[in-house]
Amino acid sequence: MANLVSLLRTLLGLLVISLLFIHTQTMYILCFVLTVVVIAMDALDGYLARKLNESSKMGAVIDILGDRIVEQVYWVTFLALGWLPLWVPLVVIVRGIVVDGLRSMALEQGFTAFGQNSMQQTKLGWLLVSSNFSRTTYAVAKAAAFALLILGHTPGFPLAVNDNITLVGLICTYISVAFCVVRGLPVLVEGRRFLATDKPKPGLG
Repeated sequence: MANLVSLLRTLLGLLVISLLFIHTQTMYILCFVLTVVVIAMDALDGYLARKLNESSKMGAVIDILGDRIVEQVYWVTFLALGWLPLWVPLVVIVRGIVVDGLRSMALEQGFTAFGQNSMQQTKLGWLLVSSNFSRTTYAVAKAAAFALLILGHTPGFPLAVNDNITLVGLICTYISVAFCVVRGLPVLVEGRRFLATDKPKPGLG
């Protein structure tokens, strides 16, 4: 069930960004609402995995893949629409490729991105990457950026309203990108040990 929600969330996100090229007020309000649904489904799949005892390494990989697809297609689409500078999606995409590459190596050796066998073994790494505060703050900033940038570019609103909403959306965007980079640094630092000849084992730090 949790994996199904992750798949549906990804497909819904792809639908939303395709509808953004239909520049009508009704369509943009619909995209705003559907983006809120996509955000809610991101929390729902994790809840279902825990509630239904469906947590697994495969589920964690599917969840991360879904996050990456949704996140990156939104940023790239916003770039294509002229709402963001080029460096925003570039930073997010490059960070995602590098971090996920290291996480895939860790997964081969029995470690996961989060959870009991997390590849983050230091307290600082756990705080920045795996803690509820870090994950929630990043998710909220990213979600607010997606929703507000769409709402701020909705046709038919007064210009001052659009400008103010867009400004808040851009602030959330830059906060999100900052968290994206900061949360990726511990993965880079601690992920180096998975390149060593003497491979670490889960639970041994």
